[in-house]
Amino acid sequence: MTDPISLTSLPAGGVAAIIGASGAIGGALAGAAAGSGRFSTVAGLSRGGADPGPGVQGGRIDIEDEASITSAAADLADGPPLRLLIIATGALHGEGFAPEKALRALDPAAMARLFAINTIGPTLVLKHFAPLLARQGKAVVAALSARVGSLGDNRLGGWHSYRASKAALNMILRNAAIELARSRPEAVCLALHPGTVDSSLSQPFQAGVAPGRLFSPRQAATHLLAVIDARGPADSGLAFAWDNSPVPW
Repeated sequence: MTDPISLTSLPAGGVAAIIGASGAIGGALAGAAAGSGRFSTVAGLSRGGADPGPGVQGGRIDIEDEASITSAAADLADGPPLRLLIIATGALHGEGFAPEKALRALDPAAMARLFAINTIGPTLVLKHFAPLLARQGKAVVAALSARVGSLGDNRLGGWHSYRASKAALNMILRNAAIELARSRPEAVCLALHPGTVDSSLSQPFQAGVAPGRLFSPRQAATHLLAVIDARGPADSGLAFAWDNSPVPW
């Protein structure tokens, strides 16, 4: 068991929105946010729109459909301000695409699909949800990125489309941090690396994970919320790993 995160750095009473709440990490984040007792509403949004668990208000969003993003944001617009927005969506492999080991394996359709999910979808979420963020007091936007999206930490190559889509996401988050600071000086915009989490995304790649470094979704959620709790406006636009260490761009 892991201890709950209090999120005391966030003013109480606002809204938390978790995008991708049907996923392993997203569902755990929604449950942990609800368990913190910090929010008047925790919205767990996913493509299926299913009830994500106790204390979480379910809703539908499809990050590949801008109309659904617009609708999901509108559903929260008349309530308390948004204090926490976590974009917990992403894809590494699926039908018709897998991490490439060499340039000769690149497929433009597969690459476009990964950019649609890992970069364009989260960007559209920012477009429609950022205006809901509280203008006063700390408010946090965080998106699940990946260490392999770091240019400075890339020594192995490969996984071209996934790496590039996450690197592009990091740049979007940096841009968003700069823009948000103009109207919301206490806002924090973060790229988060959750480590290797026991989920369908990582399942084919777990064999080489060091002992103690394969985290349950609950552990991952606790780690990530602790990072969110610890970071402030001076950190906005940067990337951090699950252990609160900085990830180089």
